[in-house]
Amino acid sequence: MTSQTTKQNTDPKVVNVQTVLNENPFSGYQWVIFALCFLIVLLDGFDTAAIGFIAPSLLNEWSIDKSHLGPVLSAALFGLAFGALSAGPLADRIGRKTVLIIAAVVMGGASITSGLVHDLQGLTIWRFITGLGLGAAMPNAITLMNEYCPDKKRSFITNCMFCGFPIGSALGGFIAAWMIPHFGWRSLLIVGGVVPLILAVIMVVMLPESVRFMVLKNYSADRVRKIMVRIAASTRNATSFVLDDNAQRAAQVQQGPQGLRLVFSQKYLVGTLSLWVTYFMGLVIVYGLVNWMPVLFKEAGVPAGQAAVIAALFQLGGVGAIFVGLLMDRWNANLIIAAGYFLTSLGVAFIGQVLGGGVGMLVASVFVAGLLMNAAQSSMQALAAEYYPTECRASGVSWMLGIGRFGGIAGSFLVAELSRRHLELPQVFMVVAIPGVIAALALLVKNRYAGGAPSKSMAGLGGAH
Repeated sequence: MTSQTTKQNTDPKVVNVQTVLNENPFSGYQWVIFALCFLIVLLDGFDTAAIGFIAPSLLNEWSIDKSHLGPVLSAALFGLAFGALSAGPLADRIGRKTVLIIAAVVMGGASITSGLVHDLQGLTIWRFITGLGLGAAMPNAITLMNEYCPDKKRSFITNCMFCGFPIGSALGGFIAAWMIPHFGWRSLLIVGGVVPLILAVIMVVMLPESVRFMVLKNYSADRVRKIMVRIAASTRNATSFVLDDNAQRAAQVQQGPQGLRLVFSQKYLVGTLSLWVTYFMGLVIVYGLVNWMPVLFKEAGVPAGQAAVIAALFQLGGVGAIFVGLLMDRWNANLIIAAGYFLTSLGVAFIGQVLGGGVGMLVASVFVAGLLMNAAQSSMQALAAEYYPTECRASGVSWMLGIGRFGGIAGSFLVAELSRRHLELPQVFMVVAIPGVIAALALLVKNRYAGGAPSKSMAGLGGAH
């Protein structure tokens, strides 16, 4: 075993994939992967938030009470949950790229159909199907990007890529404010469907499969080399690719649990549950506010167009995740994100206190709360991707996202229920702020009992020959 390890360390024809990613500059090919993953996540954010921006138009056109919006606002979130729960384990078996392309086609076709229906039931059904595609797309984009990153910049690059989601959500608000008055609410859903279909075609041609997945599944060295040589020319003469030059560790992992079995194993269980609670509570806040802020602001006397723009600022604050990613690569990621959630709870509560006052103060409070919320929430994907090893990364990330989506559903119904009980607007925002404290506590538990990112010491397994 020792001689085999030594051979892998000295033989220039045996290439450790992660070592190449760590020791070479971020290549143009990796930037292409980044751009495609960024766009799929951006469209995910756009489509997910679209229903909240068209909600006021639905109330007027179909003459329905706002309490009836709960199912249609949550339909895509149910789809997101089931899409994520199924797509991760599937991607750990058949690959990230294939699942991503299928997801883009489903979300595109279903979104277009959503824009053509004429009743609330039909819209609810097609938003659920759209959600299936959305839920499958995000975890695989995150996993694929993560597996092309150097170790020292993984959280930063993954967070930069995931910023596409809040930017897409914010873009939806700005486009809605212009498009709905001119072309109607249906146009927003149709645009949100056509673009993913175009992107799916581009991904077929330009997006590679994860090299870590290919090595894990023993793809031929020729197939791996075609990708690696575009990242580093030094791999041109490689005859074998590995993820971990410790052959004994590789053999042990291959004989151990894979996929969901590893996610739920004793080693990862506390961290898994902590990640679920944190992401769940974060999405209670995100969707409770994104879906309902346009309606709540309109209730407070803010004009509909202006309400959509101000609400969009909440998602635009997600660019703060870039800064958090830099901090995560240098210090304790659990504590950094926990602090973000606690500060978020204070920011959300403050929105309720300034609502009804000056527009300037409302704009500032929404942006700051969004900056804190999305910086924390958008960093969770990188945290989860770092926590799990390659053989269960897609499953671990997707199940965190899938379980978390039920928090989004809970958030939508929570605000609907608070509205039904006629709570004052400051009280509504105060209640929605509480999950931020719970999320922070869950990460403290993870930090205490599950640690940081075991995958850094469990680099990988297997080889391609």
